Amino acid sequence: MRSVGSSRTCRGLLSASGYYLRMCADTQRPPGRLPTGQVDLAVELFRMLSDATRVQVLWALVGREMAVNDLADYLGKPGPAVSQHLARLRMARLVQTRRDGNQVFYRLENDHVRRLLTDAVFNAEHAEPGVPAHHRGDPAIAALDEGAGVPAADEGPGRAGAAWSGATSGALR
Repeated sequence: MRSVGSSRTCRGLLSASGYYLRMCADTQRPPGRLPTGQVDLAVELFRMLSDATRVQVLWALVGREMAVNDLADYLGKPGPAVSQHLARLRMARLVQTRRDGNQVFYRLENDHVRRLLTDAVFNAEHAEPGVPAHHRGDPAIAALDEGAGVPAADEGPGRAGAAWSGATSGALR
């Protein structure tokens, strides 16, 4: 597939079959109420994400694929338990598989799953005091950091110190 669009938020993909798909998940909203079937599927999706191990599995798969044993080692969980979670995630169409010999590799089903997971994690970072880690690379935040005496980004994961969480962090929340 190759990218057709140049916008960061809207992307067109052209497959080998010539099918054109435009993804604008963050800019387009269907009008009116959602159909009951879509609501039920969205609820099931959130139900799948309500388990800490499944969130960790999906987070491990952001940007890469991994075999069950590698995931189990990475998470510090038994292989059969991770395999059970992967089966549920596959049935919910959150992950897909690729077989190579006798090994099965898992990866995220699509970019929407990655974005949903990333947005959930980034939103959770906003609940902690200080500048969320995902905002520290933003030049506007760096400019504020220089003038406000904010501790450097390497002074703690996801936190920029109590001095920052006062007057200025409210704009980021």
